[in-house]
Amino acid sequence: MKVFVSEIEDAAKAAMTAHGAGAWQAREVARAVARAEAFGNVICGLYYLESYCTQLASGRVDGKVEPVISRPKAGQVIADARFGFAQPAFSRGLPDAVKAAQENGVATLAVAHAHTCTSLGFFTEQIAAAGLVGIGFTNASPVVAPPNGNKAVIGTNPISMSLPDGGMHWDFSTSAVALGKITMAKAAGEKIPLGWAVDANGQPTTDPDAALKGALVSAGGYKGWGFGLMAEVLAAGMTGSVNSLDVSGLKLPDGKPHDLGQFYILMEPGADFAARLSRVAQAVAEQDGARIPGQNREPMGEIDVPDALWSASRALASA
Repeated sequence: MKVFVSEIEDAAKAAMTAHGAGAWQAREVARAVARAEAFGNVICGLYYLESYCTQLASGRVDGKVEPVISRPKAGQVIADARFGFAQPAFSRGLPDAVKAAQENGVATLAVAHAHTCTSLGFFTEQIAAAGLVGIGFTNASPVVAPPNGNKAVIGTNPISMSLPDGGMHWDFSTSAVALGKITMAKAAGEKIPLGWAVDANGQPTTDPDAALKGALVSAGGYKGWGFGLMAEVLAAGMTGSVNSLDVSGLKLPDGKPHDLGQFYILMEPGADFAARLSRVAQAVAEQDGARIPGQNREPMGEIDVPDALWSASRALASA
């Protein structure tokens, strides 16, 4: 059915509040859910809402905790989520990080000990909205095996980059595909393409069930693996949060908190930044069908939501 994005945000907030989240914390997470749906990122939208609510009820995520923000050095801001959601911690830390970048030309924002952040681009686009270049990294539960391996070591470990004024925006996992696409293929009884995953013996597979019992592979082989490791080192090592190896399934109903990290780099554009970007954009625009990632990206105000998903989402508010 057709649903306004504002209705999705309201429903998500109501559902999380009903399951124990604080009002402002639920609002920040609901904004991320609605934003994901507005850009067609269904895996990071309402698809995650039931998990949020279940883990709020079980105590795996603390929905009322207040993040602790510190600035130990001039260009370093730390937002300790304290096993709460990533979105409220980022929201509290962002103003200090923007100020630090404006004062120093570059700054970092480490979000530590947080729940999964789902769409990483939701955060870097807020950095770009402040007139800064934003790059973000995070890790997740282990689902990606090293090249020639068969056991998962790192997560899908996304990287995102956003430029001011809509100059560029991209957000992608360093795995060949997001895990959610394989779980959705299994639910639909569909095969997956070769090159997405390996089975428990390390052999390429088109069977989503075998893939879930094996591991995903990196996008671009060794190159993607290197990017995934970079995200791992920054998300875990620079925030004091856990390695992917030490995180159980992100959607399991209970268990230890995720304790994940996100690491952001905020940079003030130089005087020639816009001109240099324009030079590249012009060269791309001259080629039919080519485009800069995220250029002319516009959110939808109303979207199609499967009836069952919308009914389930609204029912969560009265649980």
